[in-house]
Amino acid sequence: MPILGTLAGGGLAPGAPTIGTATAGNAQATVAFTAPSWVGKGSGTVTYTATSSPGGITGTSTSGSPITVTGLSNGTSYTFTVKATTSYGITGPASAASNSVSPAAPSSRGVYAGGNTTFTKQTTMDYINIDSTGNATSFGALTVARDSIYGFGSSTRGIYCGSTSTSDDLYDYITFATTGNATFFGDMVTTTGARGSCNSSTRGLTGGGIYSNEAREIGIEYVTIASTGNGTSFGNLTQGRYWLSSGSSSTRGIWTGGNFNASGAGVVTTTDYVTIASTGNATSFGSLATATDGQAGASNSTRFIIGGGQVASTALTARMEYFTIATTGNASSFGNLDAGHRYGSAVASATYWVMATGLDTQGGTYNFTDNMVYVTIATTGNSSFFGDLTQGRWAVGGASSNNGGVQ
Repeated sequence: MPILGTLAGGGLAPGAPTIGTATAGNAQATVAFTAPSWVGKGSGTVTYTATSSPGGITGTSTSGSPITVTGLSNGTSYTFTVKATTSYGITGPASAASNSVSPAAPSSRGVYAGGNTTFTKQTTMDYINIDSTGNATSFGALTVARDSIYGFGSSTRGIYCGSTSTSDDLYDYITFATTGNATFFGDMVTTTGARGSCNSSTRGLTGGGIYSNEAREIGIEYVTIASTGNGTSFGNLTQGRYWLSSGSSSTRGIWTGGNFNASGAGVVTTTDYVTIASTGNATSFGSLATATDGQAGASNSTRFIIGGGQVASTALTARMEYFTIATTGNASSFGNLDAGHRYGSAVASATYWVMATGLDTQGGTYNFTDNMVYVTIATTGNSSFFGDLTQGRWAVGGASSNNGGVQ
């Protein structure tokens, strides 16, 4: 009786795939290949497996090329081979090794937009590489001059909205990877400035703020970042207030602090959160240790840091606090800024938090700075000098391509 063969090229086992090009991503790689002409006799569904060297980390596909292999270490060089396995569990020989690739975290670009210089609104936009200290570089211009604006973004697009002027009821957007002027995105539900904003990878939310007639806003609205269009109502904060700060993970948005009194005497510790993918009113999260408005806030996927602000109508603070986003509860002490600042703005990557410091005086004196300071998010401690903006100003809006909402 003849014995059935198990070799490739006519037996039960599939042949070797032909390796294509491997492309690195953030802690992952995509491996292209061509399926073998012989996939095994009576094989049914064929499973293709890519295996890394070093590490033996695998990814699979039943639909052919390509295969994505996740769980790789950024900065390590890898090659990959691909094998085919039949539905009977018979595996053929491996392909040749692929080209070598090194996964890396994405570039973390922060863009500061708008602001005010001695009561003159600006269209200026600057950008920085958040993970590398240095001075900012000119990016382009907003569609209109605005201050008291807030920004949010996905990994590809930044969006800015709001102003203290009733005529500035619009969203602008930019593409992080390029430089150039902003483009009109859509109109806001409510014309307000001094808002707080947060985002997931697909949706951006803004909440709170103040009208030009100094009425405090309680509403939250949202847009879909990848499209263009007007804002849509989301729900309400637990308390209407302005000059509040915000941060987010990929699922949860948080607003903290702010002021409910137009005279500046209504600073609060209030902290709210929402689930970004849903709609509805915010829920109490916890409290700041110190009632503050005009503070800067930004986050990575786990930690939301707040810095500076005004604790009363005549007092600034250099204090920094942080929340752990996945839990609820009160803020913890982080460290101190170089000095007391208010009306600054922060951007963040997975590793660093960078603040454009805004004003370093209070009351009727508007001494605006061009300084930026930073901290390492995973630690606690005082800030260090990062670099200078292209133009000193306050009440700018910040957005970044690798913030907590997209990590």
